[in-house]
Amino acid sequence: MAQSDPPPGAADSATAHARPAPTTIRLHATAAAARHHGVDVDIRDFVAEPGEVAPSPAALARWLNDQGAVAKGMRLKWRYLVRMHNTPPVVLMFRDGSAGLMVAADAERGIVWLRDPLGDAGSTPVAVDELRLSQVWTGDVLLVKRRRDLAEADAPIDFAWLARTVLRERRALRDIVLASMVLSVLAIFPPLIVMQVVDRVVNFRSMATLVSITAIVCVLSFYEILLTYARRELTLVLTTRLDTRISLHVFNRLLALPLEFFERQQAGHVIGRVSAIYKVKDFMTGKLLNTFLDLFTLIVVLPFLFYLSATLAWMTIAAAGAIGLVVVVFMGPVGALIGRKVHADMARGSVMYETVAGIRTIKTLALERPRRQLWDERSAESALWSLAVGRMTNVASTVVMPFELFINRGIILVGAYLILTGGGQMGGGALMAFMMLGGRVAAPLIGLARLLDDLNEVRTALGEAGLVLNQPTESRALTSGLRPDIRGALSFTDVNFTYPGAATRALDDVNFDIPAGTMLGLVGRSGSGKSTITRLLQGVSRSYSGYLKLDGVDLREINLTHLRRSLGVVLQDNFLFRGTVRDNITAGRPGLTLDDVVRAARLAGAEEFIERMPAGYETWIEEGSTNISGGQRQRLAIARALICDPRLMILDEATSALDPESEALVNANLQRIGRGRTMVIVSHRLSSLVDCDQICVMDQGRVVDIAPHAVLLERCAIYRTLWLQQNRHQAAPAGRASPAAMLAEGGMEP
Repeated sequence: MAQSDPPPGAADSATAHARPAPTTIRLHATAAAARHHGVDVDIRDFVAEPGEVAPSPAALARWLNDQGAVAKGMRLKWRYLVRMHNTPPVVLMFRDGSAGLMVAADAERGIVWLRDPLGDAGSTPVAVDELRLSQVWTGDVLLVKRRRDLAEADAPIDFAWLARTVLRERRALRDIVLASMVLSVLAIFPPLIVMQVVDRVVNFRSMATLVSITAIVCVLSFYEILLTYARRELTLVLTTRLDTRISLHVFNRLLALPLEFFERQQAGHVIGRVSAIYKVKDFMTGKLLNTFLDLFTLIVVLPFLFYLSATLAWMTIAAAGAIGLVVVVFMGPVGALIGRKVHADMARGSVMYETVAGIRTIKTLALERPRRQLWDERSAESALWSLAVGRMTNVASTVVMPFELFINRGIILVGAYLILTGGGQMGGGALMAFMMLGGRVAAPLIGLARLLDDLNEVRTALGEAGLVLNQPTESRALTSGLRPDIRGALSFTDVNFTYPGAATRALDDVNFDIPAGTMLGLVGRSGSGKSTITRLLQGVSRSYSGYLKLDGVDLREINLTHLRRSLGVVLQDNFLFRGTVRDNITAGRPGLTLDDVVRAARLAGAEEFIERMPAGYETWIEEGSTNISGGQRQRLAIARALICDPRLMILDEATSALDPESEALVNANLQRIGRGRTMVIVSHRLSSLVDCDQICVMDQGRVVDIAPHAVLLERCAIYRTLWLQQNRHQAAPAGRASPAAMLAEGGMEP
């Protein structure tokens, strides 16, 4: 903070007008803390949470986490804050909405040093004690550190990753283990009580002993109920936290995958494979955790079984071991069948997804019968493999059943024989106690053996999820790189690009330059490379050769998030989210006001039909945009692209879905839309590009010519032919085509 007598955050009235707003100071403080760790962020990229007057620590932490840092907001007391003497800059939140940077602390002297977030890193900090800081500090802090080479974000999703995720909850695991150990010890007492009741109370008809045992049972039952409730509560909290953590990580990983991956994959398969991760989560927090906890019972109870009867204890262990051996033998065949079943279930789920997603086409073309037939085939295949798995599992269960019956029923017969023949020192009560404890010992052993069987399905599910989630991501490009001010000057120098698996180049030695503020049209036959250029500009594909520069900076060096937020993109088929008109227009900037929404809608030519809607900007758009026309959806998409006032806009066949009236309205607004920004417009309708400053004609991935419309008509044969094809009615009398148009029809593709 600035050096002055008043406490930090309390701005002097004479200089208050010269400083930014308090909320902006808070953003600057956060950015300064991130820069200390080598993470450069732009405060313009911060998206405020709806309803927040000042950015909260949670919102700031989410912002920094998206930018490649690790941030955490928390509330601290002074006694903990003053001990943080070796920490990097800590952001302190002030009551007026601003913030300060704590750069040092001295617990012995009871002071901390604060630095003005608007000053440079070398500015002299100010010493502040608890009394002065308490006048302005809310108690909230933001801790920031650099994420080490994005190892956590890009770590392969496998058993090791899941284990690390579970071990993060060490505190809850420790409490659960402690409760389990105590419950395991308490599990010994009920059989002992039964033994005492049989041997002492019943045989000797002792009422006093019964009263004493009853009191002990009541006390032990109370603690057992209490501990069981506590363990269930802790387990519930643990599984909920793990489920949330895994869900967030999986969704973030999915969003970090490049667009090219989704274009090559079937959507139903992607969803099915990603959903498989939850089977693994259920296994780790369900069967695995319960079996692990039951092992404590085994450790505690097993010695007591040997104390009662070593012979019966060894028999119990041998039977449980035989069960484990059978499970291991069947593990391979069952695992292979489960793998085929998982693939069959995914194929069936894919058919379901495609049917729901394409229901409009299915209904309009009466495709119910072929879709039903395909569903029947996939369902039959899934049912056959389910039946095969069930039969194999049934065989294994049948082989195991004699050993289970021996543990449950045979042990008592052997024990009775030993008592009758005098082969052991047990009495009737001891035998009953052994039977009660023997079941509790055999259950963990059997569960541990069957756990190996479950590993087959879990391993298959994890492998399927890994096929999607372990693909190379854009995490590094999204969180690192330069963040220059975008003005819109473009330069292509020897740019070549080939799609994966393609035999020919999509772009072949593309060279052209346009200054900022230029309206550039891209024309050419289908497959000439027009949309490929827009993909490169959006950073969708970065595996090109040559140099593609934006304002003199190579596009591959620019932070991908910063680049895409600086662009306005309108595609041929735009997706609107289920929500209000206002929500869709402000999808990228939810904190913007209604005035900003109206301005963007007016510029896109959408204001006139929005005002005619029943609720105006609060009108609800249904899923699939079924309650608005295609032209209205397109104009809303243009408004959504304009809401951020981008310096570079890309319109890829943005007017192709519009009716003539809507297209004329958008084209009339293009000059206003393009004022002060660079426009890259891809269109097959050359009439919409006549007013462009430059029109780039492409053919087979090469730039044939680039010039204004009038010049191209004179010197570019391809452009002239395309123009005559689309304007035959203007070039010749009605009912008779001109020779040039006839020649064009014979020599050009439709």
